[in-house]
Amino acid sequence: MAPRKKVLLMGKSGSGKTSMRSIVFANFIARDTRRLGATIDVEQSHVRFLGNLQLNLWDCGGQSTFMENYLTSQRDQIFSNVEVLIYVFDVESREVDKDLMYYQNTVDALTALSKGCKVFCLIHKMDLLPEEHRELMFQDRFADIKKRSYPLNVSAFKTSIWDETLYKAWSAIVHELVPNVLSLETQLESFCKACDADEVVLFERTTFLVISHSTRKNYQDSQRFEKVSNIVKQFKLSCTKASSQFKSMEIKNPEFTVFIEVLTQNTAIMVIMSDPSIQSSATLINISAARQHFNELEAGTNAASGARVSR
Repeated sequence: MAPRKKVLLMGKSGSGKTSMRSIVFANFIARDTRRLGATIDVEQSHVRFLGNLQLNLWDCGGQSTFMENYLTSQRDQIFSNVEVLIYVFDVESREVDKDLMYYQNTVDALTALSKGCKVFCLIHKMDLLPEEHRELMFQDRFADIKKRSYPLNVSAFKTSIWDETLYKAWSAIVHELVPNVLSLETQLESFCKACDADEVVLFERTTFLVISHSTRKNYQDSQRFEKVSNIVKQFKLSCTKASSQFKSMEIKNPEFTVFIEVLTQNTAIMVIMSDPSIQSSATLINISAARQHFNELEAGTNAASGARVSR
């Protein structure tokens, strides 16, 4: 039976919880989320991720009445056996103290009922602020959050449904839930070196969230993976509307070549090559040779030896 990870998605009503869930897991585009209604009480969904990992996602309505119930009569039901809390703060909220109070009460409940729970806070709707004010607002709000997070460690992200920041945050969250992520990282690094690639990135195939990567060249853009996620996700949606399926993509310019290929049933891989002496056909052979190896890793077994590499 596939392992289930209970994930709580919480925050005040209208903070954008359901919109981001729909974009990441249900293939919505940002403008279509405007027709989504408010969540009533708790909406549970089971999201299969990487085949053998199932996220039991609890999207909790954020109206005050529901929040009070979660923290009193439903406390044991809501806060027991939680692997991850994702708490969403609306950057334009006019009830910041109330939002922080509910968050601190949530942390207290998790401390009592879910030892070892990981906490991620998303400072959301950052697009509504002038760009020059975003970092200062984020740091101020994060400082308040950290004061109310003890004894749990908390990570925080600036997010918006209108850019790649949403994928960056959710990729970091999912990375914490993948059971064999260290093995994947090690094998991805070996594959990158063997292929003489500049960079290799592993994506979850449905959501195109980043699972892991190996980089052998310095790049200035720290959000490049999430930009690729966003672009490819939109391209996949276009393919679906045209009754086609995305399988592969090759992009070439004078400086480098990018290959994006389906790797396993549940993953896709991006390989960036800049060495002009390595033919595209050799890179494609290497990706093909690696499929069985990564299938075994995905299934939780370690291949006895690495995939053979061509030059």
